[in-house]
Amino acid sequence: MLEVKDLYLGYGLSEVIHAASFGATRGEILAIMGRNGMGKSTLLRGLIGLLDAKSGSVKVDGMEVGTMPPHKRVRSGMAYVPQGRMIFSSLSVFENLISGARGNVEKSALDEVYALFPVLHEMRGRKGGNLSGGQQQQLAIARALLTEPKVLVLDEPTEGIQPSIIKDIAKALREIRKLKNLTIVVTEQVVSFMMDVCDRVLVMDRGRLVHEDTRTNIDADKIKRLLAV
Repeated sequence: MLEVKDLYLGYGLSEVIHAASFGATRGEILAIMGRNGMGKSTLLRGLIGLLDAKSGSVKVDGMEVGTMPPHKRVRSGMAYVPQGRMIFSSLSVFENLISGARGNVEKSALDEVYALFPVLHEMRGRKGGNLSGGQQQQLAIARALLTEPKVLVLDEPTEGIQPSIIKDIAKALREIRKLKNLTIVVTEQVVSFMMDVCDRVLVMDRGRLVHEDTRTNIDADKIKRLLAV
């Protein structure tokens, strides 16, 4: 569903991502882990088109999207939940949800995200800026789902979130995968969250993918050592 090959990304003359190549199948949850500053967010910005690639290929469901602007990548099946949520604080929860949709939003689609995140239904008339960090994260994920993506990309969804809400988000991602059969790519630093949700993990170090394993074979202590280097 997602195929990335020899992707080079950077800012100006500085190269940050070096020949990243990986894939993710339909219904798979792929975690990309790494310390701060190792290039995880840059990689996701390149996938969604917020950062132009120096070279390389990004395909969604067999279609080359690597040269498309972000809005066309969304139409081709990608959705992005950025680090820091980036919800509209002055809009209501409901207005935030429909802000990224094309045309009318079916009631069934709204009911679906409300079922995944009941707190959003309870607070649908409240301003986004009045929600807690965890509630804003749930809102950002729900907003992305209303674009009907094939590939859902999330950047550090547990950042600044209390442990009980982290568990809710992990549960929601598993339910989304089951309900929608989506491919989910998530960057993360919290090993326990990764072990709870992912099928496979990649570890990034200095802009390169240096380790890969499936959840059933993951050595959590080894991952922690790689993140601590």
